[in-house]
Amino acid sequence: MREAFHHDLAKITDELVEMTRMTSSAITRATTALLDADVHLAESVIEGDRAIDRVRENLDELSFDILARQAPVASDLRTVVTSMRMSMDLERMGDLARHVAKVARLRYPSSAVPPELRATVLQMGQVAERIVAKTGSIIAANDVVAAKELEQDDDEMDALHRHLYASISSGSWSPEQAVDLTLIGRYYERFADHAVSIAARVIYLVTGSYDAIAQEDSDLTDEA
Repeated sequence: MREAFHHDLAKITDELVEMTRMTSSAITRATTALLDADVHLAESVIEGDRAIDRVRENLDELSFDILARQAPVASDLRTVVTSMRMSMDLERMGDLARHVAKVARLRYPSSAVPPELRATVLQMGQVAERIVAKTGSIIAANDVVAAKELEQDDDEMDALHRHLYASISSGSWSPEQAVDLTLIGRYYERFADHAVSIAARVIYLVTGSYDAIAQEDSDLTDEA
């Protein structure tokens, strides 16, 4: 019985790591679709988001099943409950990649990103891809050190977001362009914020400290 229990816990971790892989692919393809005005690639990201949702649903079902059958306590209970929150963050990251793809589809056959800002948006996409890849490694290894270091990548994303916003504020853009760019910047920023939230939950899993969790949850409250 205990062997099956630990197998289920390991499966939860494996599925979370798989979600990071899927989310990484989604944000990478969404960025390409956005910059290249590739409507077919954008459609694939939008349609593929359902697969990420299904993994999250399966994880929730497995977690509820473990809670019902095994009645875990202490660190095992913390693992199950916190993993459900992680899957929610990853699902939201997939949603944000879908939002980026929707902007690309909306402005096809033109690109929503003007030439002057392509480099900035490309960097934001690259940082997002790097962050979610690190998130997968952090989850797989329960790596507290790497989880704390992830904030440095988030700082880079925040700096790019500020630069994009300053460019929007100081440039002569059409209302349509200004709205698109503002939304795009927000999507990438929140993508990174959710990854930092996951990293904070890993720290909580290992240390049992609520401090990092409380801070990250507070940072994400305005998204609703």
